[in-house]
Amino acid sequence: MTWNVRIGINPLSWMNDDLPSLGGETPLETALREGKEIGYEGFELGNKFPKDGPGLKAKLDEFGLACVSGWYSGFLAEVGAGQSNADAVAAEIERCKAHMSKLQYNGVKVVVYGECAGTVQGQIDTPVGKRPKFQNEALWQGYAERLNAFGEHLLQTYGIKLAYHHHMGAYVESPADVDKLMALTDPAKVFLLFDTGHAYFGGATDPVVLLKKHVKRVVHVHCKDVRTPVIAQARNDGWSFLNGVINGTFTVPGDGSIDYAAALKVLREAGYEGWLVVEAEQDPAVAPSYQYAKKGFETLSGLVKSLA
Repeated sequence: MTWNVRIGINPLSWMNDDLPSLGGETPLETALREGKEIGYEGFELGNKFPKDGPGLKAKLDEFGLACVSGWYSGFLAEVGAGQSNADAVAAEIERCKAHMSKLQYNGVKVVVYGECAGTVQGQIDTPVGKRPKFQNEALWQGYAERLNAFGEHLLQTYGIKLAYHHHMGAYVESPADVDKLMALTDPAKVFLLFDTGHAYFGGATDPVVLLKKHVKRVVHVHCKDVRTPVIAQARNDGWSFLNGVINGTFTVPGDGSIDYAAALKVLREAGYEGWLVVEAEQDPAVAPSYQYAKKGFETLSGLVKSLA
């Protein structure tokens, strides 16, 4: 009996949308060709992919690849002056139409929801510790209500699950934040994207413990390994998220310190059947794209086979 998961990759191994100096000159076709050759079944999206559904499908079909999912920058954490919860959700519903339609056209079942209101993740001069935080219970509760409404809309309209990405520099970063979000949101409307690297950097010294706690909510997984000495330095010296990326906080599975055998065992035993996505923001000049993408694939595929 095989384990029904698929292994995909994010184009960050070849080119970085937030830091175009890292692989910005690499054509999309290079990433797609090399990813397919290595053995990946699909790609998550990045800035260089076609923006319309049919165009995207045609490009991926050229290489025999599936569309795994795509990042969606959400802005539900902060409500504007004079704006109600319903107003904020309605604005998000309008803003997401093109992106969700594109994903739906390509058969995507989950969307990577990244909260971008107030985030410092893209500010190279802002320490990641200066991230936004909800100051009281009412703000948390309001956020959960808006996410529930938006998640329900995505399911009903597009058949797509909201996979919430806990992320460095954003409102939901630490294990306590993830616990709180999962407690306040409806498990039938808001789901979890578990990112091993962000979990560790966010304070989960053993990401597998956090994963076990919330595995029933997990519908998407980012497999990002960590270089623990670099993360320790990033914390001690107050680096920004992007400076951490430049200096090598993250790497591919099998090249860092996260126990992927244990993480995948938890997912397998919980009946997870989605994508396992290699995603590691690195400088391709330091960590050659093909070599590292291959290492990540071989690490995950070997573990998947051992758990089948």
